[in-house]
Amino acid sequence: MRHRPGRKTVVTPMTNGVAPVATRADPALVKALARGFRYQRLLDEGRYASISEMAETERIERGYLGSLLRLTLLAPDLVTNALDGRHMPSVALAALLEPFPLCWRSQGELFGNDRTGK
Repeated sequence: MRHRPGRKTVVTPMTNGVAPVATRADPALVKALARGFRYQRLLDEGRYASISEMAETERIERGYLGSLLRLTLLAPDLVTNALDGRHMPSVALAALLEPFPLCWRSQGELFGNDRTGK
């Protein structure tokens, strides 16, 4: 484990002389996606009756919660690429918190990912 200012990094040992592949995933984007899918699951399970109730209980601003929930509407390829650190520079958290098209093909065109046309 290596300590760096403000964060701890786990360094895995080399296996058969090959260094592990480092991920370039944006931690803020990964955390926002995880939170969005978690909140959506809580709504689906019926733990909260509304977004307003969830926002109050979770102590999160309702508009921001809505933005996080909107992340669950992203094309699967965009989500996978973001989690793997292979996303285009245009797929930044700030851009994803803004309104985006619901059509996966349009998302691919907007965010520069050709593989989302499913």
